[in-house]
Amino acid sequence: MTKIQFAAAVAEKSGLNHRQAEKAVNAVMDVITESLANGEKVALTGFGTFDVKERKERTGINPLTKKAITIPASKTPVFKAGSKLKDALK
Repeated sequence: MTKIQFAAAVAEKSGLNHRQAEKAVNAVMDVITESLANGEKVALTGFGTFDVKERKERTGINPLTKKAITIPASKTPVFKAGSKLKDALK
């Protein structure tokens, strides 16, 4: 499902028109993105939790040259599904 298809589904379920639903979807995504960028966790009860995981600097191997390389530390977004979402998939 693409973002446009998602907004159309939201519009159908909520009774909003397509533009309003698209604005709402964009606003939710912006709030989640900004919160994670500020180091905050976003917990949507029953649905899941968005968080940021910090990865330490580590050593890897370049598959082409077989030489050791240093992979820098980084932050990556993670999502943990909530109980209602897990139950819906059973």
